[in-house]
Amino acid sequence: MHVTDVNKTPSIFSRTNPFQAKVLKNVNLNGSGSKKETRHIELSLAGSGLTYLPGYALGIIPQNDPELVASLLEEMKWDAETPVVINKEGETLPLKQALTDYFEITLLSKKLVQSAAPFTENEELHKLLSPEHADQLKEYTNGRDLLDMLRDFGPWKATAQDIVSLLRKMTARLYSIASSIAAHPEEVHLTIGAVRYTAHGRERKGVCSVLVAERIQEGDTLPVFVQTNKHFHLPEAQEKDIIMVGPGTGIAPFRSFIEERAVTKASGRAWLFFGDQHAATDFLYQEELEHYQQDGVLTKIDAAFSRDSAQKVYVQHKMLEQSQELFEWLEGGAYFYVCGDKLNMAKDVHNALLEVIEKEGKLSREEAEAYVKAMQEQGRYQRDVY
Repeated sequence: MHVTDVNKTPSIFSRTNPFQAKVLKNVNLNGSGSKKETRHIELSLAGSGLTYLPGYALGIIPQNDPELVASLLEEMKWDAETPVVINKEGETLPLKQALTDYFEITLLSKKLVQSAAPFTENEELHKLLSPEHADQLKEYTNGRDLLDMLRDFGPWKATAQDIVSLLRKMTARLYSIASSIAAHPEEVHLTIGAVRYTAHGRERKGVCSVLVAERIQEGDTLPVFVQTNKHFHLPEAQEKDIIMVGPGTGIAPFRSFIEERAVTKASGRAWLFFGDQHAATDFLYQEELEHYQQDGVLTKIDAAFSRDSAQKVYVQHKMLEQSQELFEWLEGGAYFYVCGDKLNMAKDVHNALLEVIEKEGKLSREEAEAYVKAMQEQGRYQRDVY
């Protein structure tokens, strides 16, 4: 039984009926001069009946960037106040509000381009949709949005209603919870990296991450709900050791694990591998983590800062450096957790784990793979990757 055993009366708030959570704190964790902006957000759950366990996620239903909405209205010469039907139930909203609150406008799918085709005679678009150009179509949709399509393939013989009828409903953005409710009653904390990049001649912004980085102030509210995660949780037995690999915003759930273990006074050891660009500006939660280490809640911290040396050092390199001790922990039944980037980091960490087991266990690659598979089956290898 955890201290924060989720109470049995379910909250009335959910994905379809989110709770308006008040923002108590919104700070940038990165130091000045960093190339990154990572927001630590504290939200109040007071009065919501919402609760969670370490490992769960929080869903936020964001709003689109007002500048992007204004550009769409301007491009199409649409009237912001025109009422549009937004769903099968026939509910209507003024166009500007529908584009801001209700529809997904930053992602371009193949289906959206195909369904827009009847509203234009643009030859480029029709050529793009021919079967032999499937690869070009896929390439076109990647990193572009609704505004790009409307700019690139006009003139359009379409009303605002015609276009919004093609759009998908805004999807919630899920973030790993970065707090323990036992440590912060009636609160939930998040660690969100602001996504900004330039592609196809335009500045692009993550819908939710830039909303919280640029437009959400302390005292504002955000519509939220709790998303359970059955596959990412602390061991039931408090004496079990845990190894946590969480570079960048991947630190989030491990902050919740560490806080929870501090409250429950778990006897198991805890080892954190963290990584980012520069130690001076990008060591997220450094002071907190060092306090936990002094208090013995965290046994070891290994941090890798990729831009502080000629050779780029990442978390997987730190694992290999510590392979002997890492293998001893695993042999002793430690749980191994990974959170963060699915594309590269999670693969590299997985390969490093195999390498450690192969080397230190004097096993073949096949035997090392069987060892990892057994860990997975025992629930001792858990990943929260995105």
